[in-house]
Amino acid sequence: MAIRAVIFDLDGTLVQTERLKAYSYTKAIRELSAYTIEEAIVINAFKDVVGLSRREVAQGLLERFHLEEAARSRMEEFGVETPWQAFVQIRLQFYEQLLSDPQMILKNTWSHNILLLEEVKKAGCRIGLATMSYCPQVNRVLEILNLKDYFDFIASRDDVEHGKPDPEIYQMVACELDVPAEECLVIEDSPTGVKAALAAGMKVIAVTTPFTKTAFSKNKLVDDRWIVNDPERLPQIVKDLMREN
Repeated sequence: MAIRAVIFDLDGTLVQTERLKAYSYTKAIRELSAYTIEEAIVINAFKDVVGLSRREVAQGLLERFHLEEAARSRMEEFGVETPWQAFVQIRLQFYEQLLSDPQMILKNTWSHNILLLEEVKKAGCRIGLATMSYCPQVNRVLEILNLKDYFDFIASRDDVEHGKPDPEIYQMVACELDVPAEECLVIEDSPTGVKAALAAGMKVIAVTTPFTKTAFSKNKLVDDRWIVNDPERLPQIVKDLMREN
């Protein structure tokens, strides 16, 4: 069965926003901590939760670094009900600073996946975006990269009840593209996203990053043929998958 639509993830797939998020979590953790925590330690901790929901990431990092009480003391400041929400607000202040710099976004693209996006567009496939980022951030990143017009449908965290690994967002995109799930190919970077796409009944190519490569080596979510650790192999792997369908 031919592939008629290609659906891309955003964070970690088209843009290295996971790297920027890791930096923002590092700054937030340092602000809450009574002692200086090395950036490398936070980044390694973030790798364990990358791709999860904002709540899961925040709670996981607060527990990992024993900062729940410190975050609790900031709840009133932000008018929130839980420590993890306060932590998120602190982190978002730093993340928004990073996103406010267009050059920072442009310097942190994944060129191999953007080239694939351009080739898919030329080939006339339907194209979707399924991201767990929120709509304002998605729009800002796509506008900076001049990519918004590439997509026939864009779904963000605002559009679904359940985040990845629930298949809801991929099911929604397929429905809006009017393409059956089995005729969709998903390009993802995280195990969580891959699980969501597989649960939706779609073909998946996992293009790993420094944040997700180890996780894919530990968890056999897809056949090794469809895991891309070397970006130069991406075009050939896409061709191989399409040839089989």
